Amino acid sequence: MRRFGTEGRVYPEEHYVVPRTEESADFINRVKDGKYIVLFAPRQTGKTTFFQRALHTLAAEELTYFPIQLNFDVYQDYALSAFYPHLYKKICQQIENVFKARGRALPETLKQFLANTVLTEHVSMMDFFEDLANFLSHQRVVLIIDEFDGIPQAAVRGFLNALRHIYLAGKPRCPHSVGIVGVKSVTQLDYDRSISPFNIQDEFNLPNFTLEQVRGLLGQYTAEVGQAFAPEVIADIHKQTAGQPVLVNRLAQILTAELDIPKTETITPAHFTTAHTQLLRGRNTNIEHLTTNIRRDRRFERILMDIMSYEEGVGFNLHDELISELATYGVIKEGPEGMCEIANPIYLYAILQAFKPTMNGLEREYFHEDNIAGFQAYLTTTGQIDMERLLDNFRDFIARAGFKILQVPDTPQESVGRHLLLTYLDLFARGVGGVMSFEVTTGRGRMDLLITHKGRKYIVETKIWRGESRYQAGKKQLAAYLKLEGTLQGYYVVFDHRRNPEPRVETETIDGVGLRSYVIPVIQEPPSSQ
Repeated sequence: MRRFGTEGRVYPEEHYVVPRTEESADFINRVKDGKYIVLFAPRQTGKTTFFQRALHTLAAEELTYFPIQLNFDVYQDYALSAFYPHLYKKICQQIENVFKARGRALPETLKQFLANTVLTEHVSMMDFFEDLANFLSHQRVVLIIDEFDGIPQAAVRGFLNALRHIYLAGKPRCPHSVGIVGVKSVTQLDYDRSISPFNIQDEFNLPNFTLEQVRGLLGQYTAEVGQAFAPEVIADIHKQTAGQPVLVNRLAQILTAELDIPKTETITPAHFTTAHTQLLRGRNTNIEHLTTNIRRDRRFERILMDIMSYEEGVGFNLHDELISELATYGVIKEGPEGMCEIANPIYLYAILQAFKPTMNGLEREYFHEDNIAGFQAYLTTTGQIDMERLLDNFRDFIARAGFKILQVPDTPQESVGRHLLLTYLDLFARGVGGVMSFEVTTGRGRMDLLITHKGRKYIVETKIWRGESRYQAGKKQLAAYLKLEGTLQGYYVVFDHRRNPEPRVETETIDGVGLRSYVIPVIQEPPSSQ
């Protein structure tokens, strides 16, 4: 039986695989046209699997194409004098593999040519490919280089200039087409900008899985095993991951292989909540890569918080070094209006957990002295969450804490209210057997928290005060979103950082949806010692 793969390349005979038929056809057409293609995307997005499968399809259908597949991941610390000889060894191995796969012996003249050739730098590489074309008759060499950003820094300029020279020489040429696959872009690799832009490149976009592709992927499992996914589960998997391939497969892996759900049972939203909680709270290579990358530079926290805080938005500008790096790591993406967005709700949760202090120092002040039951006090007699009382207590906690909230370590002042609310609700959810997560990707100042508890969902939207008109508009936006989600009650928490804030608590019905709104003052400075 096949399985959902999350460890490196996936194989159709072993794993459930999204065919990506349209993307593959697009890539193959570009290869046939002789394009020099580049794809720079975050790790674990399916790049290697996609390119190798597409190249296999092309070579199997048309023997006139001669594929050479290389991987630069081991060359990071190679000296230039060692890089080209080892590269040549791998090229020769690939040539021999192609002949063997096609059931043909390596021609003696080609064998002698390969044995007598030495690669020492980029010019000798150009000469080699020019001569190789004569031995391969009318075949067209297609060169695919995976993990290209492993290339030694000393080799970048010469290597790319050689490819550009070959390309500009016109057709026929060898290689006929080149595919460069990596994480960092050419401009990020070429630190002195001497060969940028690499102006012959044809940029290829490999998007995340669509909802239909996720449905098809899970459908392969159902067809083989007979166990169905409830439609809401498929939608939730896509919503929480935004189609990120490894996260999609990881959730499916947990649901089908780790939760011991009887194969005769349909996988339900309750099962999804358990799997989602396990993913959020467990160890995961993809998430660990994410958090490691965002901790590389303390400035990343500020820009990520700005993306989540400002309704004006933060423009998606790849000429900005910090935005470019965060996009390279797959942390942010460009939204429909050209603004930065967090890539998906799971990443948002991981980001906030990464920047949240382990202890904020205020935990003992969460409850009024009359509360002896702790968070259990905010459950009703039927075991449901009393969100009004829970949020009323948070409002009172902020007032009790006063200027102490300014002492929360490593937290930007404008983000401290949200940090405290997230910590408070997360701790509450864990304490009562629920889970806190996020409902939508975040940009333009919007953050929708979701607490799931005993099959019920509680949605809380948080913002920062940006004026009366935006406050009122936010209510209508939340009401429309709640109706779309089929939820009749929601909660709206706005943090007011003005010097003379106006606290509010309002309960109202907007377009048939109940809304409880809070404007919570956040103190700006400790009292004067004078």
